[in-house]
Amino acid sequence: MVLLSKPATECCSSYSRNLKLSKSSSSGIPVIDLSKPDSKQLIVKACEEFGFFKVINHGVPMDFINRLESEAIKFFSLPDSEKEKAGRTDPFGYGSKHIGRNGDVGWVEYLLLKANIEANSDRFKLVYGTNPDEFRSALNDYIQAVRTMACEILELMAEGLNIGPGNVFSKFLLDEQSDSLFRLNHYPPCPELQGLSEHSDRNVVGFGEHTDPQIISILRSNNTSGLQILGDGTWISVPPDQYSFFINVGDSLKVLTNGRFQSVRHRVLANGSKSRVSMIFFGGSPLTGKIAPLPSIMKEEEQSMYKEFTWFEYKTVCYHSRLADNRLGHFERIEAS
Repeated sequence: MVLLSKPATECCSSYSRNLKLSKSSSSGIPVIDLSKPDSKQLIVKACEEFGFFKVINHGVPMDFINRLESEAIKFFSLPDSEKEKAGRTDPFGYGSKHIGRNGDVGWVEYLLLKANIEANSDRFKLVYGTNPDEFRSALNDYIQAVRTMACEILELMAEGLNIGPGNVFSKFLLDEQSDSLFRLNHYPPCPELQGLSEHSDRNVVGFGEHTDPQIISILRSNNTSGLQILGDGTWISVPPDQYSFFINVGDSLKVLTNGRFQSVRHRVLANGSKSRVSMIFFGGSPLTGKIAPLPSIMKEEEQSMYKEFTWFEYKTVCYHSRLADNRLGHFERIEAS
């Protein structure tokens, strides 16, 4: 396992928590084979019960995955002064420990980019000079493949729900104006956790609990643990799998399904000895896209749980919120008493 950086000298105390952990080694997280004919029904079931699942036989070439991970390792191994040439997050660019603008912190450094590769060209040149092609090529191949998989999964969802048209969800991602994002996260080994047993109650937050605001998130990480999802009030550790992808239902998809699908709360805990590198594609709507429960999914006389909003309106709420806030609460319909 490659350690991307030496243990930081800064103390991790600011991120420490005594957290309730799931001690079960059997996570019970759904695993869905995208090559199987029953995958659409299993995806719907997983979205209703967890809002989270793992996919295998996903069709994304391992070469694309390995190339981008290699480029991510190279980037995070650079001196801070070089990484900061990508720009301090505004919101795009390089960030370290500070997540967003409202006081959230974590034991993490990251690179946040638009999923439109050309929109990031200037950042690549600032970091890599006149030769940014390897990073850009690896990123482009990976994002195209993962976006294709995301659309396939969204179309299987529509088929499994028996609603049309088939692109009712995927059209948001396929729109030329789609506000999709891409994020590389690096969680360095945390000095405070070194030498502690894996059963210790001492934990350090890498990335605090939250739901993803977009439609769908496609996550892949190296073989280092840390990801947890919240289920029935207990944090469930997700066993890492560097060959598979993990899928999160986002808040926008929860609204489109009128609450039928769950947007899963999740977080990442730091590790005492290993670096964790994750790559996340956030499939989002165009800024002007309207998000509201689909009439085709609601049963007769079923009431809409949410007011209609644009993705721009929801994104604005997110930028003015803390990670753990219930951002959908601003758009829930309040039943008359």
